[in-house]
Amino acid sequence: MAFWHPWRADGRAGHLKGAFEHVALQQVVEQTVAGLGYDLVEIERSAGGLLRVTIDLPWKGPNSEAPAGQPEPFITVEDCEKVTRQLQFALEVDGVDYKRLEVSSPGIDRPLRNEQDFERFVGEVIDITLKAPMGVAAAGQVAANRKKFRGTLERAAQVEGAGAPGWQIVWSDAPEPKPGQKVSKKRAPATLQALGFVLDELREARLAPIVDFKGRKARTQPGFSDIDDGTQVPD
Repeated sequence: MAFWHPWRADGRAGHLKGAFEHVALQQVVEQTVAGLGYDLVEIERSAGGLLRVTIDLPWKGPNSEAPAGQPEPFITVEDCEKVTRQLQFALEVDGVDYKRLEVSSPGIDRPLRNEQDFERFVGEVIDITLKAPMGVAAAGQVAANRKKFRGTLERAAQVEGAGAPGWQIVWSDAPEPKPGQKVSKKRAPATLQALGFVLDELREARLAPIVDFKGRKARTQPGFSDIDDGTQVPD
């Protein structure tokens, strides 16, 4: 005898519908943003019908750094306004349900989502979260249940059989010298640790939100456009 559980059928239907809507939204936003010459960094839906879209200038490769003495290009308020206007039109045409649209530049904790992002930010300090704890691979060097790490991003040898570039972060657990503290030249260099990984092993990766008041070069400057029954563009 067969039994039918309506709640399961409805739940699956709702899940599939939600997944389809998410993919459709991703495609609409990504095509619109790319068509205007920008990169889509992140899409978020929040309570109250807020749709938040984060954009960045496209990366042109490792040799695309700004010439010496010139500031690195960054997303401006005008860029955000332009994308907002076009997205409003595209989302209306596709019947996407939202109450408020917010377009902004990445913050200092910019997410890293693909190989190009990792190539772009080699040498930067990043925070990563693994999908699974280290387990036996920790080999007593770190806690076996540890999943979160912070270190400097580097390229590593490709993992055999992985079919994708290898990456690693390098860090030291030695405490940083306090401001104004003198460090003896005879002091032995801190021991470095390294963690190798491929992107499929990561749950999340972001630039570490480190603020250097001595003048760390900013990757982005704040740009923001907010549409909610009219336009509000903060200074």
